Amino acid sequence: MINPFEIMETVNMIDKENLDIRTITMGISLKSCADPDIDRLCGKIYDKITSYAKDLVKVGEDIEKQFGVPIINKRISVTPCASLVDALEEPSLEKCVRIAKTLDKAAKDVGVNFIGGFSALVHKGITAGERILIESIPEALASTNTVCSSVNVGSTRAGINMDAVKLMGGVIKRAAELTKDTDGFACAKLVVFANAVEDNPFMAGAFHGEGEGDCVINVGVSGPGVVKCALEKVRGEPFGAVAETIKRTAFKITRMGQLVAQEASKRLNVPFGIVDLSLAPTPAVGDSVAYILEEMGLEKCGTHGTTAALALLNDAVKKGGVMASSYVGGLSGAFIPVSEDAGMIAAAKSGALSIEKLEAMTCVCSVGLDMIVIPGDTPASTVSAIIADEAAIGMVNSKTTAVRLIPAPGKRVGDVVEFGGLLGTGPVMRVREYSSDDFINRGGRIPAPLQSLKN
Repeated sequence: MINPFEIMETVNMIDKENLDIRTITMGISLKSCADPDIDRLCGKIYDKITSYAKDLVKVGEDIEKQFGVPIINKRISVTPCASLVDALEEPSLEKCVRIAKTLDKAAKDVGVNFIGGFSALVHKGITAGERILIESIPEALASTNTVCSSVNVGSTRAGINMDAVKLMGGVIKRAAELTKDTDGFACAKLVVFANAVEDNPFMAGAFHGEGEGDCVINVGVSGPGVVKCALEKVRGEPFGAVAETIKRTAFKITRMGQLVAQEASKRLNVPFGIVDLSLAPTPAVGDSVAYILEEMGLEKCGTHGTTAALALLNDAVKKGGVMASSYVGGLSGAFIPVSEDAGMIAAAKSGALSIEKLEAMTCVCSVGLDMIVIPGDTPASTVSAIIADEAAIGMVNSKTTAVRLIPAPGKRVGDVVEFGGLLGTGPVMRVREYSSDDFINRGGRIPAPLQSLKN
C-alpha cells in the first residue's frame, strides 16, 4: 500500500532532485513493409509508423498530467532498415536516403523527438544492402532531423568484423564533414555497437530487434540527481551502506518507470516490453553520474578509484531495479556520456578525465565511449581503432559496448562545442597521435573469444 510519506518522497524527487522518465519509446516492426519498389516501400513505412504511433505523444502528455511525472522524450524505434534495403530492386545510396527521409517525415508528423533504426547488424558479415545502407548514413543523418542510426560490428559469439570497423571510421568522418556547420552534429545521432540489445529505448542506439513482436512499449527512466541526494545522507559511511542506499533508490525510480510503462501500454493497446533503469544524466546541474561518483569520496571524476566507484554504482542500480520490475531490459545501469553530464564536462575540462580513463570505466558500466568530441583532423583509422578497442571490451566481457564519437571539423584539443539541449557541451578531448593505419587495414574478423563457446 502506498502511504503519504512515499507520495511526498516521490514529489520531492521530481521537484528538487531531477527525477523524470527519460523516454517512452514505441518499437515498431517494419518487416511487413518490405517491397522491391522504393515508392511502395516508403509508402508502407510511412503508413505503418503514423498508424501505430498516432497517439503516442498525446498519451505521454496525458500520463504526465495525471501522475505529475515529467516524460522528457517520446520516441520510436524500428527494425533495422538494412533488411528493407536488401529486399529492394537495385538498392542505391539515393534509395537509402529516401528511406531515412520517410522515417523523418513520419516521426515529425506524429510529433516524436527521435526515431531510431536506420541500422545494420554486421557483426559477422555484410550483405550488399547492409553495405549500401552504411555508406548512406552520413547523407541520411545530414539531411534529416530526427533519424538516428546504429551499426553493430561485433559480438561475443561472432567476434569483431574489422571490415565493418574500418568502414565505420570513414562513415563517422564523412558525417562530421557534412554537418561541419553544426560541429559534426550528425555524429551525435550515430552509435557503433558490440553486443547491441534489441529492446534499448535510448537514442541514438535504439532499434526494434528482429526477435521482437509487431509493436511494443519500452520505457527508459532516469534519476542521477535522486541517487546523489540519497548518498548525501550516508556520507562517510562504509561501502555496504552506499550500495544499499543506491539499491533502495533504484527500486523507487524503477517502480515509477513500471507505472508509466503499464499505463502507456494500456492506453495505447500495445504490449509492455521493458523498463530500462539506466541512470541517464543531463547537462543540468545536479543531474550527473559524475557527481554520484564524487559523492562517494572522489575529488574529481576520472581520478584513481573512479572505475571501482562506477562498478559499485552500476551493480547496485541493477540489483535495486530488478526487484521493482519483472521486465527489466535495455542497457540498465549507468551511462557516462561526456557532453550530456555536467560533472563529466567539468572533469574533462580540468584534465581529470581522459579517453583512456573513460575506456577503463566502460568495462564496468552500461555502455561505452559516449558523446565524446575529438579533434576534427583525427584520421579515420584512429576513429576505427577506438571503435575496435571498445568492441573488444564488449566481446571479451559479454556486455554491450558502444562508441559515439564526434570529430568536430576545425576544432582542436581545448576547444568547446555547444550542442544545446540534452546533448550539452563537448570539450574536445585528446586522442593518441600515433598511427593505427596498418592495424585497421588488415581487415578480416577478430575471432570470438573462448568464453563464447558455452553450448
